Amino acid sequence: MIYIIMGVSGCGKTTLGTFLSRKLGWPLHEGDDFHTKENIEKMARGEPLTDQDRLPWLLKLHDVVVKERRSGADALVVCSALKRLYRQIILFGPKALTFSSSNEDPPPTIPDIYFLFLYGDYDLIQQRMEAREGHFMKADLLRSQFDALEPPWDEENVLPLDIRRSIPELAMEIEEHYLDLKSVTKTTDNL
Repeated sequence: MIYIIMGVSGCGKTTLGTFLSRKLGWPLHEGDDFHTKENIEKMARGEPLTDQDRLPWLLKLHDVVVKERRSGADALVVCSALKRLYRQIILFGPKALTFSSSNEDPPPTIPDIYFLFLYGDYDLIQQRMEAREGHFMKADLLRSQFDALEPPWDEENVLPLDIRRSIPELAMEIEEHYLDLKSVTKTTDNL
């Protein structure tokens, strides 16, 4: 199983990913580590990234997902994944661009990959961003993140998580989700 922890900047993706990684012993791939130097500098200047800026980053994250799926191990990936196209690129790589340009409908998702969508109120996230230190993403870019956000649809294998809840509560819900999926898989395998 691969869980992609997604949402706007400041919603708690890295905090939740780190907590889950320690608790479950799963590898954690922090999306920020895959940005180009130019992207980081651009965001640090307070400039929102364009789709062109994000494409190489998303393709690198696709490679991470492919590698983890091939290994057969469970893993966590942290990535904003704000738009449906971005999520498609993470799942299907360059093929997603073909789907997009040909108006062909891509498969909605891959069965063993789930998006954990951390959602919350703009003001709450703004407060969190203003309080954090040492991150290149400036709080004044939050509006651009909300403007770009296309919340995932149910058929995208999404588990929505309200960030007003504590990290341990969110982790418990994710563990229950994981165990439910594993029990369904075992039941299906035994048929």
